[in-house]
Amino acid sequence: QGATDKVLGGTMLLAASVVFIYYTIWTIILPFFDRSSQIHNFFPSREWAVRLPAFLLVAGLSVIGTFIGSTIVKENRKKAQKARLRTA
Repeated sequence: QGATDKVLGGTMLLAASVVFIYYTIWTIILPFFDRSSQIHNFFPSREWAVRLPAFLLVAGLSVIGTFIGSTIVKENRKKAQKARLRTA
């Protein structure tokens, strides 16, 4: 169990590092290269450097909001059911 968790954690850290380095090169270093440079072939167009994180932020906040909302609704149902059982 412990070794599996370490492997999973290491894999997640490696993936996050690769994404961070790729995004950093894409957004910070790439503008210093000429448009005709071959390095531009490895990256999407620059407007996606803003669109992609914005989309991920909206999607992530929507998932979190949906989870919190459904949890609140479930807790309120449990409280209402307990109150009905006490009064019955």
